[in-house]
Amino acid sequence: MAKKTVPYKIYLSEDEMPKVWYNLKAAMNKQHPPFLNPATLQPCTADDLRPVFCDDCIEQELNCKDLLIEIPEEIRGFYKMYRPSPLVRAYCLEKALGTPAEIYYKFEGNNTSGSHKLNSAAAQAYYAKKQGLKSITTETGAGQWGTALSMAAAYFGLDLTVYMVKVSSEQKPYRKEVMRTYGATVIPSPSDTTAAGRKILAEFPGTGGSLGCAISEAVEKAVTSDSCRYVLGSVLDHVVLHQSVIGQECKIAMEKYGIEPDIIIGCCGGGSNFGGLIAPFMGDKIAGKNNIDFIGVEPASCPSMTRGRYAYDFCDSAKTTPLAKMYTLGCGFMPSANHAGGLRYHGMSPIVSELYHDGYMRAVAVEQSKVFEAAEYFARTEGILPAPESSHAIRTAIDEALKCKETGEKKTILFGLTGTGYFDLSAYKAYNDGTMADTIPTDADLAKGFASIPDIPQNK
Repeated sequence: MAKKTVPYKIYLSEDEMPKVWYNLKAAMNKQHPPFLNPATLQPCTADDLRPVFCDDCIEQELNCKDLLIEIPEEIRGFYKMYRPSPLVRAYCLEKALGTPAEIYYKFEGNNTSGSHKLNSAAAQAYYAKKQGLKSITTETGAGQWGTALSMAAAYFGLDLTVYMVKVSSEQKPYRKEVMRTYGATVIPSPSDTTAAGRKILAEFPGTGGSLGCAISEAVEKAVTSDSCRYVLGSVLDHVVLHQSVIGQECKIAMEKYGIEPDIIIGCCGGGSNFGGLIAPFMGDKIAGKNNIDFIGVEPASCPSMTRGRYAYDFCDSAKTTPLAKMYTLGCGFMPSANHAGGLRYHGMSPIVSELYHDGYMRAVAVEQSKVFEAAEYFARTEGILPAPESSHAIRTAIDEALKCKETGEKKTILFGLTGTGYFDLSAYKAYNDGTMADTIPTDADLAKGFASIPDIPQNK
């Protein structure tokens, strides 16, 4: 295809918006090991998952065969409020860096929730409503997922309880207020409202919490409440599936203008946005159709891929969820309270973990001071204040572009700008005041987390 002149922003028409999700699992040569029932250590069945998750999400979670899964019209109708999202050529950043590289970013912050999280929130809220449920519950770290789900729950008429990581609720009170504005009940986690929360508070007095803690409380709330299910914003396969609209829109837009990416970069916390961004491109790589360099970027303070272990582990701190085979720091790992850059989860998506383990992608870890340095540079050149999470990808995109400057090699770089940072100003303030610290766990710190990984035959 002849390359067309690329505009600053590439917008797709409504007709070009994907009508299907791309199921990356179905494209993989090797499936990740199944989730295990913690009581029996046998692969989870739909019946095992039914008390926790919505039925349609369970079906998608276990679907390894269908490459394309239709997006219901009701969800597409919701998506039309903010999708397709723009693919932007970062001309100003390229000029400032003096790099021969072409840099593109997919901007997912053009909705009220401010992030990509709405893609799965809308789907999961729809399926809960379709099932006749009255309420849903979830956890949130920095607050993007809780904000997105509160919007979706209000739209579909569901009650929502959000357990928000305590340190994030303290750092980002206005994010909490957005959730409350949409009708959600927000509880800082760990809390004394659940048995799991009380146990964690007793074991770790004064803790700022973690996503694993918040998940424990949310799951307990779901299984002890009538007409309620738990919904998760990352990690699980059906969430990666829903986020594949990001990668599909990128692929459609790039093919429209004859653009072929050499490098695709995404931030990695639980892995769903990265998995969704790379999905159709990775499917092609597995089929031998490209040789793209896929890079997942995680924080040095919570380095599940770069320093974690590939093992079966619980997805929550209270050890109540199914066991997932993933790169993990241990469900008992507690990230430093002074880590303000997000991406605080102890494990990584089983899909992303399998791809990393099999060598289809690489991972890097970056310190948060360098992340915020890149965030401010991007804000000053491209005019968008990025979310700290997104800025991990920005940091690595800049680093890769500077490598091109050194070698003179012209590469095309695509990264995911997953959201905006307007509710993260306390973290920006810490960086600007010079009080931001980089906390990198020692081997001894990691050993404490690894000790919480279950000692089961599958991990021998």
